[in-house]
Amino acid sequence: MAGSFMSGDEVSWNTRQGKTEGRVVNKQSSPKKIKGHSVKASKAEPQYIVESDKLGKRAAHKPDELKKL
Repeated sequence: MAGSFMSGDEVSWNTRQGKTEGRVVNKQSSPKKIKGHSVKASKAEPQYIVESDKLGKRAAHKPDELKKL
């Protein structure tokens, strides 16, 4: 289900290694850098910062890449 997420929502997404699960940390609506990567978020096209349950690493994802659990 693509759409709006809240901080703390349990979500899953696909990676090169397979399906990953974690939680939404926050909604990003301005450009930001995470681990040296540019997040091209804006108010018109926000992205969500998620943290994986397995490794605790954070990444940014577009809403259509996430599914609520």
